[in-house]
Parts: sequence; structure tokens; C-alpha cells
Amino acid sequence: MDNTTPIGLTPAESFKLLNENPRAVLVDVRSSMEFLFVGHPVGAVHIPWIDEPDWDINPNFVTDIRQLLLGGVSHDDSQASAPVILICRSGKRSLEAGKLLLEAGLTDVYNVNEGFEGELNDKHQRSTINGWRFRGLPWEQC
Repeated sequence: MDNTTPIGLTPAESFKLLNENPRAVLVDVRSSMEFLFVGHPVGAVHIPWIDEPDWDINPNFVTDIRQLLLGGVSHDDSQASAPVILICRSGKRSLEAGKLLLEAGLTDVYNVNEGFEGELNDKHQRSTINGWRFRGLPWEQC
């Protein structure tokens, strides 16, 4: 297994892992605006990889993830790191974020390959081909 690339999962596989492993955490790495106004998976924790106003990579991303895991929600000293499942719009940003987590020493990192909205169709629209929302998995928006 390649330990420099997160394990890719479909939205359904991600949802199953979350339901079967209470230690697993779903982290939405999209911008704050996407998370709030486009919607997000129910129960997702928001830790942006790139966010407004400067659109730079979050220099605290790894630290933020470690704090989340050590916050008690999904940490257990008797076991290895909890599964971290990353999601973005289409699976590309979350893949890069996952690579950084693996480089930083986390060992159980997954990427939702289709993302929340999925790929663009021939009319440049999302949520029509694939993605968490297209698959009918639980989501919400404000």
C-alpha cells in the first residue's frame, strides 16, 4: 500500500466507515463559504484546507486535525490514530490535504474520491454525475 496517498473511498464507503467505526471523523476541508452555503455532510467537522480571504493553504491544518483527534471525540490511547476521512468539492483538495497528514505521521487517512458535489457534467454543473450529495447521503446547509 502507498503510504503517501490517502486511501480513496466512494461516498457510500465513507458513510459506511463512519457508521461502523465510532472513532472515525469526517473533515470537510472546503472554504467556509462552501461549507455553509453549498452544504456539507451531516456531522462533518469543518477545517478548511484553503480559505478566504487570502486563499492560501491553511498553515495550521495539521495542528487543527491533531487537536480534533486529541479533543477526545475520536482519540483512544490504546489504539493508533483514529480514521480521518477528508472531503472537499470533488476530491482534489482533500487528496492534497490527506497527503500532508500522512507526511505529518497520521496513519489512517481517507479521501472521498467524488467529494461532496462531484465532477462537472458537460454543462459545467455539479451534483449531477457523482458526489456525496448526488448519492443521496445525509447533508445539510444553512
